[in-house]
Amino acid sequence: MPKFVIEREIPGAGQMTQEQAQAAAQHSLAVLRDLGPKIQWLHSYVTDNKVYCIYWAPNAEIIQEHARRAGVPANRISAVRRLMEPASADEVQ
Repeated sequence: MPKFVIEREIPGAGQMTQEQAQAAAQHSLAVLRDLGPKIQWLHSYVTDNKVYCIYWAPNAEIIQEHARRAGVPANRISAVRRLMEPASADEVQ
């Protein structure tokens, strides 16, 4: 399944309370359940004014549909082409 990074511009995202973050996650999961098993939220990174979400999905269109139904922006949806991490620098034998 393709992996995507979704950039959401949400002013004040980093100031959300634990309760607000929990409510947002619960709402997102409810929408995902309605969309079916073809889309899955893996995790998100919250910064001051943006949220970066990692999803598995067959295409960007279903991610846009999730954003529309959930009432959250999906300002940029990028397909992940490769994962790089420190181990990526190791020589392949």
